[in-house]
Amino acid sequence: MATMKTMQPLPGSPEFRLLNDFQRDFPLHARPFITLARALGSDEETVLTTLHQLRRRGVITRVGPVFRPNTIGASALATLSAPPARIGEVAGCLNSFCEVNHNYEREHQFNLWFVVTAPSAARLQDVLREIERVCDSGPVLALPMQEEYHIDLGFDLLARAGTRLAAAPTLHASQAPALSGAERALVAALQGGLPLVARPFAALGVPEMDALATIARWLDEGVIKRFGIIVRHHELGYTANAMAVWDVPDEIVSEIGQRLACCGDVTLCYRRRRHLPEWRYNLFCMVHGKDREDVAARVRALSAAAGLAAYPHDVLFSRRRFKQRGAHYAPMSEARHG
Repeated sequence: MATMKTMQPLPGSPEFRLLNDFQRDFPLHARPFITLARALGSDEETVLTTLHQLRRRGVITRVGPVFRPNTIGASALATLSAPPARIGEVAGCLNSFCEVNHNYEREHQFNLWFVVTAPSAARLQDVLREIERVCDSGPVLALPMQEEYHIDLGFDLLARAGTRLAAAPTLHASQAPALSGAERALVAALQGGLPLVARPFAALGVPEMDALATIARWLDEGVIKRFGIIVRHHELGYTANAMAVWDVPDEIVSEIGQRLACCGDVTLCYRRRRHLPEWRYNLFCMVHGKDREDVAARVRALSAAAGLAAYPHDVLFSRRRFKQRGAHYAPMSEARHG
């Protein structure tokens, strides 16, 4: 299981500013760490050394893109009900799949929640069937996203615990783009993060200027949600992690989901497919914080503000994190970094 130790850099320190100010809008030019160094009153070598240290300590997972789900591959949240005595064993089985990038134990009958990402919908279904067979822990419930309201815009370390970073609206691609061979190679190189060297875009296996131009285009098109430093919330003290779910009539779920997403306390918010009769809920949001009671109170306030109090709901707090890394859309054999 991943470490659950926490640390909080001092506000105003170069390390704090590095973590807080560059979770998005990472400079897209040949020597990006010089730009970061100038903003911090530092130098390129110190910035690179600090990033290496933060990655070794588990405070960041990588510097790189967060791809919008289901634009360059296929992904789904899934869950299963592992016998309590076998949770560690089943979690280890899930972790052995390179397509599994997040894996959490949560307080519910369905106690293991994981995200599966694959190059195609067909491969995704194959992986889910293989997990069911190999892990031998009953049926896997796949809950693919049907509509996004707010996804992964980072953490504002200066604001109240768990408050997301503000961002301009993102343009969304209307359909998944057809990737060329060079673009698929770039995805494979980026999925583990930029190499932490002076000229990272020149070390991705494609021409440097092509890499920069393609990343900029993907950002404009909404294929990449954000590009920057990807922090790990547990290590920064956000250890209270709740997934709140509601059963909302389909004809009004979009309206309510958008209302819920406007609240700064929500770090993720989306509609997912029900899996009847086992799972009735279709509206999901994530709330992160440093104190369980505070997070529970915020979920209640969110429910009231969004007009959700009358609908069946549940709140699933995380117990253990077994795996957390960026999504891998390309086979590991194709990736040059990570």
